[in-house]
Amino acid sequence: MMDDLLREYLPILVFLGLAIALGLILIVAALVVAVRNPDPEKVSAYECGFNAFDDARMKFDVRFYLVSILFIIFDLEVAFLFPWAVSFSEIGVFGFWSMVVFLGVLTVGFAYEWRKGALEWE
Repeated sequence: MMDDLLREYLPILVFLGLAIALGLILIVAALVVAVRNPDPEKVSAYECGFNAFDDARMKFDVRFYLVSILFIIFDLEVAFLFPWAVSFSEIGVFGFWSMVVFLGVLTVGFAYEWRKGALEWE
């Protein structure tokens, strides 16, 4: 009985051994093959095309956060619309009017943000 139990775990142990061995081989290969002295072009700034000119901890404009919050809100709106559309035939009239109220609240919020100028970027 104990032999049967151990035979069931043998594939897991083999897989675990292979995973550890492959991981160690890749780490050792990276240490052996890696370039130790990269040229200045390799370590230069590449994300935006120019070197950093100010402190990385500078303050962002509040409008950046407002636009990002609006993006999250409307992204969540779409996330709620997909399940609603899939189950539209099953939820009936109550589900339809619930979504109309939900979209209405979001539309009023969007209009408010637009009127206040939160979407204007100077």
